[in-house]
Amino acid sequence: MSLIGQEIQFFNGDAYHKEEFVTVSTDDLKGHWSVVCFYPADFSFVCPTELEDLQNQYETLKGLGVEVYSVSTDTHFVHKAWHDHSEAISSIEYIMVGDPSQAISREFDVLNEETGLANRGTFIIDPDGVVQAVEITADGIGRDASQLIDKVKAAQYVRKNPGEVCPAKWKESGKTLTPGLDLVGKI
Repeated sequence: MSLIGQEIQFFNGDAYHKEEFVTVSTDDLKGHWSVVCFYPADFSFVCPTELEDLQNQYETLKGLGVEVYSVSTDTHFVHKAWHDHSEAISSIEYIMVGDPSQAISREFDVLNEETGLANRGTFIIDPDGVVQAVEITADGIGRDASQLIDKVKAAQYVRKNPGEVCPAKWKESGKTLTPGLDLVGKI
């Protein structure tokens, strides 16, 4: 079942954020745009490259009113240890959520039941807590966080402009489409 267009279900979890342990719940993802980035495990190989890349886009995402949450099935304690010992991870300023119970990963349908680890999944969630975009990749395929910028901008544009849609490769200043009979068979 696709989560697109679905409101996220209640969850809560302990997290590591800026030298503190905090609790994050569904309510924290509402009222603003959110990106939730699932990854398999701390102290691994592809994961630190992705999370560092996401940090490199964090200021731009914040400028768009987006908060970022990374999630793995590790604990918040392991997130802190990773943050303290990895050069790539030590720069992270966004919230790192622990999901040792696997409940959050299962709720977002990214849990690999065989390994007990989360698959690589990225979710763009609107201020109402509704999933607007999902990307899930195989374990060996790292994501490019710069692609999130255009996806977030497109999701925000469509929300502000009902009846318009963003075509492939749409950029913020690009043309949009207004679906209707006049466009059928002409694109």
